[in-house]
Formats: sequence, structure tokens, C-alpha cells
Amino acid sequence: MRTAYDVLIKPVISERSMDDAEAKKYTFKVAVDANKTEIKSAVEEAFGVEVVKVNVMNNDGKVKRQGKYVGRTAAYKKAIVTLSEKSKAIEFFEGL
Repeated sequence: MRTAYDVLIKPVISERSMDDAEAKKYTFKVAVDANKTEIKSAVEEAFGVEVVKVNVMNNDGKVKRQGKYVGRTAAYKKAIVTLSEKSKAIEFFEGL
């Protein structure tokens, strides 16, 4: 059994995610093998809010070079979580 903190890796802090936070849409980096229902229950458990919708996107790692050596950055999964209108805001995003 995975905990909420095994599913949610870290919040994504960017200009777009901060603009979406005003509309109660919060962006998180999540475990690659997590599905939408696991993400929804993890956010509800960790922050005590009511989730309406979860959008998920897989990001492939970028190809990077250092001289003659070629490698890739790590692939990751990103989730945009929409809260209900009556739900409270997530405090973590408020002070940024």
C-alpha cells in the first residue's frame, strides 16, 4: 500500500502553475506508475481538499550532450489537479 507521499513527489512551481493556482488548479510531479485515481486520493489525503478533476501528462527525458557523451534526463509524469469551488485552497501555493 502506497502512501500519499509516495505518489506525490513534489509541486511544480512555474509561472503557468502559479497563474492556474488562482483558479484552484495545482500542478504536481507524481510517480511514473501512478494513475488518476491514486493521484486524486493522494491529494485529498495529503491536503484535506476535494478534487474534481485530474489531468495527467507524461514527459519524456530530453537528450543532452556533454562533448562526445550523449545521455537523457529522467522522464517524469505531471498531474494538474482541479479542486471543487467549495474546497479550501492548498496553503503551500499561497505564499509563493
